Amino acid sequence: MTQFILKTDDGYSPLILRIGLGLVMSVHGAQKVFGWFGGYGFSGTISFFTTTMHLPWIIGFLVIIIEFVGAIALLAGIFTRVASVAIAGVLIGIVITSHIQFGFFMNWGGAQKGEGIEYFLIYLAGMISLAITGGGVFSVDRSISKHV
Repeated sequence: MTQFILKTDDGYSPLILRIGLGLVMSVHGAQKVFGWFGGYGFSGTISFFTTTMHLPWIIGFLVIIIEFVGAIALLAGIFTRVASVAIAGVLIGIVITSHIQFGFFMNWGGAQKGEGIEYFLIYLAGMISLAITGGGVFSVDRSISKHV
């Protein structure tokens, strides 16, 4: 099982994908954990999830941890498959709870009441791709898998 989780190919595509997606997710994680980039920090985000979204606190906590730790894991390429599946789960939850009712398209022109799902589908496709390929070159997974 460990070998499957850590196994990756020597491709550069997974590297590019995980760095790009990891950078984007790291900003969202930093918003939720530290309040950086206009975020509300840990307590503000937990409060939003539990009070406004009516989610159990454990779900809010897991979303915050997955976005923050998952982004770091992607950037380092450690447990890339696990991080990708976890982030994919968060993305599916976000779509179901907050965006599907606004349709497909993002709110580019400000005509909708919220954002559609197109961004999340693109991000989800990247997560699925990384779950299949692993972290690629220059990943901790690749270094470890050579010795397992």
